[in-house]
Amino acid sequence: MQDERGGSMLPKRMRAMWWLYPGMRIKRWVIVISLGVSSIAVGFTYILRAVYWDQAHPRWMYYAFLIFLPRPIRTMLFVSVGIALLFFGIMELNRTLLRPFVPKGHNAIEVLYRYHRQERGPKIVAIGGGHGLSTLLRGLKEYTGNITAIVTVADDGGSSGRLRRELGILPPGDFRNCIAALSDAEDLMTRLLQYRFAGPRTGLGGHSFGNLFIAAMIGVTGSFEKGLEESSRVLAVRGRVLPATLERVTLCAEVAHFENGELVGWERVVGESNIPKSGGRIMRVYLEPEVTHAYPEVLRAILDADLIVAGPGSLYTSVLPNLLVREIVEALRVTRAPKVYIANVTSQKGETDGYTLGDHVRVLHEHMGLELFSTVLYNTNYTPLLPPGVEWVKPTPEDTHAWELIGADLVDEQTPWRHHSQKLAEQVMALIKERRAVFV
Repeated sequence: MQDERGGSMLPKRMRAMWWLYPGMRIKRWVIVISLGVSSIAVGFTYILRAVYWDQAHPRWMYYAFLIFLPRPIRTMLFVSVGIALLFFGIMELNRTLLRPFVPKGHNAIEVLYRYHRQERGPKIVAIGGGHGLSTLLRGLKEYTGNITAIVTVADDGGSSGRLRRELGILPPGDFRNCIAALSDAEDLMTRLLQYRFAGPRTGLGGHSFGNLFIAAMIGVTGSFEKGLEESSRVLAVRGRVLPATLERVTLCAEVAHFENGELVGWERVVGESNIPKSGGRIMRVYLEPEVTHAYPEVLRAILDADLIVAGPGSLYTSVLPNLLVREIVEALRVTRAPKVYIANVTSQKGETDGYTLGDHVRVLHEHMGLELFSTVLYNTNYTPLLPPGVEWVKPTPEDTHAWELIGADLVDEQTPWRHHSQKLAEQVMALIKERRAVFV
């Protein structure tokens, strides 16, 4: 019997009897373990008898306890058999208990070892949004389960934008990507989460199933944050995915337009999805309303972190919207955790055309009002061919003197304008291990 939440309505004393229910495959291994313990006890009994006393035995004991064998042999035999039965019983009992939680084709001890290793992993806070953040999370989840992804809520395009306007909820798209990246569910479930309905952008057309799933969970639970929490639980997410703020915000930009190198005008662009299409040079981005309160769990995660990572992701529309929440910046200033900025592999059309590595970091710090990310991780593999109009993000000699630059091969050979999740995660974990003195 279950209550409306799916929990058991049986008293605790009755629930204990479920361990003896037929077909659970538990009683047999308890019996094996008991035989093993008994066998070990008999073996040690022989040792005690040899030390303290000896007397005649009933005839049935003569055969049951192998007394016809020399005492050293039967002692070793009982102890060895007992240890073997005990070990075998414990292993099989563990396999039986863990079977519901072990994916098909995986070994129980491997899954258990990985789980405990990840539970002891460092506490990492990743700030951003879009494909860049999900790429980082996909790699990090193999090393630690203590991950907190802080995601922007300024997205207003595509399926997320439609749900935001029609249902009045925060945009779920970037959260869906992060949940899918951190999910421990089977690959089919992850693909289902990312499935996008075909057809015209009316009705279901253009919507992602994952967005609809999160929207439905928000409706069931009554709040955005609770909907995210329950979605993560259902999909076996390692870590947490949190919104930077629970307030409805709009990302705006001041864009300058140039002709032949001369300024010809300014434009105010409203909406995250419109900023890359403006055709000018982005001078500043800001939130409306500008005074926005951070989600309290985000602040707790930052203050408790072992490492804080900003990026990778679109500089103006994925990373900065989180850092425009002043309470988040203040928490970053107060925390003693090392802070690392992961620069994009390539420039982004409409946002960072022609930007150097230093340009990215300077823009980040100008918007924050503080220089908190003194360590910068960037890609050094420039060999793959890039699409036309896309450039590598490279440092200049001046950048080397301004920040601690850590270069490595981070590029994905199949999609060279993006990071490789495993390469990126390895470098992040190496930074944690080294604990360089440049971290502040």
